[in-house]
Amino acid sequence: MREALDLAREAAAAGEVPVGAVVVRDGVVIARGHNRPVAGHDPTAHAEIQALRGAADALGNYRLDGCELFVTLEPCAMCSGAMLHARLARVVYGAADPKTGAAGSVVDLFAEPRLNHQTAVQGGVLAEDCGALLSDFFRRRRQETRSTAQPLREDALRTPEQRFAGITGYPWAPNYVDDLPALAGLRLHYLDEGPGEAPLTWLCLHGSPGWSHAFRDMIPELLAAGGRVVAPDLVGFGKSDKPKRESAHGLAWHVQVLRELVERLDLRGVVLVAQQAAEPLARALAAVQPQLYRGLFVVQPGHDEGDAPFPDAGHRAGVRAFAAMTPQADDHAPTLPLLRANGPASAQAAREAVGYFRP
Repeated sequence: MREALDLAREAAAAGEVPVGAVVVRDGVVIARGHNRPVAGHDPTAHAEIQALRGAADALGNYRLDGCELFVTLEPCAMCSGAMLHARLARVVYGAADPKTGAAGSVVDLFAEPRLNHQTAVQGGVLAEDCGALLSDFFRRRRQETRSTAQPLREDALRTPEQRFAGITGYPWAPNYVDDLPALAGLRLHYLDEGPGEAPLTWLCLHGSPGWSHAFRDMIPELLAAGGRVVAPDLVGFGKSDKPKRESAHGLAWHVQVLRELVERLDLRGVVLVAQQAAEPLARALAAVQPQLYRGLFVVQPGHDEGDAPFPDAGHRAGVRAFAAMTPQADDHAPTLPLLRANGPASAQAAREAVGYFRP
């Protein structure tokens, strides 16, 4: 079931409902599958069907005698019928499905005595973990739906959400704010993961033309070490609104937006994690309220995944403006403990930062 959970997480990362399944024979996993209806434009591409197809191919027979299937969610009527047709010996599922479950929640096909094969069923295995994964997925989906209702200023653009649908390795819930004074109604996107009372908060600032996706490999490591991670998309980048005019951007304005975000989220014990191009921004932010910041970790530019945030040239005003910025040296900037990574924002870089800035 834990392997099925890993597959469910892969589905969630791909924007699919997080359900994973494995087929086991003689204690060995012979096939795996996770939900793919969206990616495959296929209403039958449930995790169980994917796993059954793989098992049948591996054995060279659609009859899967002696096989067991483990799935994170109670199977629907379609999948239950396929399992019975395959002559599975046993089905084990995690969370119950009160809306479409066909193993007892809505109907119980496996208990139908008139069918010519009987498959044993066991439910509730790692049900809490399986259910939490589903609950988190649908919570994030509701948040995204609500966020699209926030009005867009006439002098700004907003990248359509579907542009981000194929982004992998970025499973975190989106957060949006549009009522900070400096934003003047623009919408800012940010990630906020980990406990609010964490001893360290890692504030991740991307460079241009990056966005919070640049820190996808660091975030799990920083969270595993007990930290809180906040990773905003600067206005003009990522999922944040994008003013159409380059003149809307300026270093001082971006610093003020970030300052207000830091105050809104009540961040304390902050280590700034900055891509190299964002180092001046990080230093200027630390100069405003130096008592909040523990250090600065500078990483090299990485390779972000395509141009998802920038469908056309009109969305790239922020990128063009950042290229023309010449930050001024600040003689009053605080001297922060500084660590520079030899590479981009990787898992290894995160482990180095945790060791160096350990509270």
